[in-house]
Amino acid sequence: MKTGYKISLDKIIKEFSLEPLYMPESGDKLFVSSPEINRPGLQFAGYFEYFAPERIQILGISEIEFLRRFTEEKARERLEKFFSGSPSAVIIARDLQVEDYYKEIAQKHSVPLLRSNVTTSEFTAALIAFLNLHLAPRITRHGVFVEVYGEGILILGESGIGKSETAIELVKRGHRLIADDAVEIKKVSSKSLVGSAPENIKHFIELRGIGIINASRIFGIGAVKPTEKVDMVINLELWDVNKVYDRIGMENQTTEILGLDIPSMTIPVKPGRNLAVIIEVAAMNSRQKKLGYNAAQDLLKRLGIEDDITNQEG
Repeated sequence: MKTGYKISLDKIIKEFSLEPLYMPESGDKLFVSSPEINRPGLQFAGYFEYFAPERIQILGISEIEFLRRFTEEKARERLEKFFSGSPSAVIIARDLQVEDYYKEIAQKHSVPLLRSNVTTSEFTAALIAFLNLHLAPRITRHGVFVEVYGEGILILGESGIGKSETAIELVKRGHRLIADDAVEIKKVSSKSLVGSAPENIKHFIELRGIGIINASRIFGIGAVKPTEKVDMVINLELWDVNKVYDRIGMENQTTEILGLDIPSMTIPVKPGRNLAVIIEVAAMNSRQKKLGYNAAQDLLKRLGIEDDITNQEG
C-alpha cells in the first residue's frame, strides 16, 4: 500500500547497517513508498497473483532453504521470475550466505540486494516500525507541542495568545519542548499520533519582543525531545464572558486529527491565569483518568447527584 510519501533506500541501509550485495545506483536515488513488507515464499512456490513489488522483500532461512531443494536451473527460474517483478529491494536476513547467482539475477533486473545480520523476525518487526513512522500520513498544525509529566500536549490557539510563552514556562518548570510554531503530526497506527518539529526549526522558539531563541542551548539538551505521542489537545482562547466554560470536567471533548479523536479541552485566557500550572494539572488529571480515576465523577458520586446527571444525559 503506497502512502504518498517515500523514504530513500540509503536511510534504511544506514538505519539497519545493511550490507549492500548489489546496488543498481546510489541509495539516495532509490526510494521505498510502501510501509508493508513481504516474505516471498508463495512467489517462490509459483503464486504471483497478489504479489506487491513496491514492498521490500525479506528472505529468511525458510525461503533460502526452500530454493535449495531444487536444482540450480529450477532455482534460477524461480528467482528470475521473482526479480523480474522489480521489487523495490530484496533483503537477506540472518547474515545468510547465498549462491552467486542471486547477485547475478539481481544485477540483471536492477534490483537492490542487501543483507542484514539480524534474525528475520527481529529485523522484520524493526523495519515495519521504521517504515510506519517515516511513511505515515501526516499533517502540519500551527501550535506548540510539549511533553508534560509524560503526556504529549498539543497547544493550539490564535497567534499572539501566549502559546510559546507558556511553552517556555513549562520548560523552565522541568518539562520538555518538542515543537514550536509548526508541529508535524504523523498517524503511525490506527490508534496513535506522533508529533515532532520540522528538521529546520527543531528546538527554536519565537518570543515576541525578544526574537528567536534556541531552547536546547539556553535550557540544556534535557529541555527538548525529538518526538512524542499526541495524548491531549489544549485549545487556548481569549476569555469570553458570554461563553459557558466547563467547570466540572464531565464533558468528554475531542479534536479530530487525521481521522482520530484526541481528548481535548478549551482553556480561556485572561490576565492573572497561570497557563503553565493549569496545563500541568491537566496533564496529571489526564494520567489519573487513564489509570481509572475521574475526580469529577468521584465528587458527584459523593454528592449523590451522579445518577441524576447520567439519567438526564440518557
